[in-house]
Amino acid sequence: MSDVESKVRRSKAGTGGGAAPERSRATAGGHETPRLRIAVVAPVAQAIPPARSGSVETVSSLLTEGLVAAGHDVTLFATGSSTTDAELHATFPRGYYEDTDLWPWELCELMNLSAAIERAGDFDVIHYQAEYAPVSLAFERLTETSLVVTVHHAPSPPEIALWSRRPDAPFIAVSQAQRRLLTGLSVERTIHHAVDTDVLVPHPEPDDYLLFLGRFTEGKGVLESIEVARRTGMRLVLAAAENEYYRERVAPLVDGTRVTWVGEVGSDEKVSLLGRARALIYPVQTSEPFGLVMAESMACGTPVAALRRGAVPEIVDDGVTGGVFDTLDELVVGLPSVLELDRTRVRERAVERFGPARMVQEHVEAYAALVARAGVGKDG
Repeated sequence: MSDVESKVRRSKAGTGGGAAPERSRATAGGHETPRLRIAVVAPVAQAIPPARSGSVETVSSLLTEGLVAAGHDVTLFATGSSTTDAELHATFPRGYYEDTDLWPWELCELMNLSAAIERAGDFDVIHYQAEYAPVSLAFERLTETSLVVTVHHAPSPPEIALWSRRPDAPFIAVSQAQRRLLTGLSVERTIHHAVDTDVLVPHPEPDDYLLFLGRFTEGKGVLESIEVARRTGMRLVLAAAENEYYRERVAPLVDGTRVTWVGEVGSDEKVSLLGRARALIYPVQTSEPFGLVMAESMACGTPVAALRRGAVPEIVDDGVTGGVFDTLDELVVGLPSVLELDRTRVRERAVERFGPARMVQEHVEAYAALVARAGVGKDG
């Protein structure tokens, strides 16, 4: 094993493979639960948390740090460039987004996961955060440690058919919309993502622009966002990394006045853009399983104008934190009412629903249930 593969960084808070969970207690969200030994297997595309965009990496970081703060023994399997208060096991010093010699990416993800499986005896539960596919299913019958997976996309029927070869493997769904797609699989619980409500804060006064923040793809609805700006006479700011879709389809519509592009933004820039926007425009064209940027926007007090696709109706409280519309025409007509929403209430509701403590506690409850069932199975 190389020096990098064996790299284990102890935190000031972690205790590693310590006492059995029944000998100590941890607290999260005011609830006392058995102290668990948890492996969080994050993607190794880039650092945890990410320097710029990366919803899977962002959520993995929030969950990991929240579990540590709640008193659990947590090991994060991620890149060596990651920052965490958990124990860090790094198979690769940098991610395959940063080091193009790390290829194919599937093998990188598999090696990172297998590092956790090799140490399965150190943990009560292993939680795999799948970047693209739940490759952890292949290990389901190879370890007695509870192994649960979260996927972060909307799976297709052929994917579900393949995953169904392991019908007992537990999943944690990120929304009811995603859960409905996981037909025939074992869904332990549905847990909405969280956002960092301490970092994502309101701006004193919004500026007069709409915001599109995400990836430049057809499914994200960037062209529809530009149409909304054109039809309402409002200025639109686009914040996303340049790619071929941007160069071919979006760039010709960017005039630097009505529609401006600021590129991919870091954390501070994102908070500023979100907090100063009159509204986030989210005319998504595909059924996404969550939509983290909507929760981020609302945490900044900025309402969301979105189309009714996927998990949107679960995330946006229509008439409170934004507007949910069936068509783009309806969104254009209804946008003025979204702009008039109470931004203080938008922020308050987002903190209530998407604060990290809630997400952490719900995961702990799911882990504890898995561990209890595994114990019964072993005893029986």
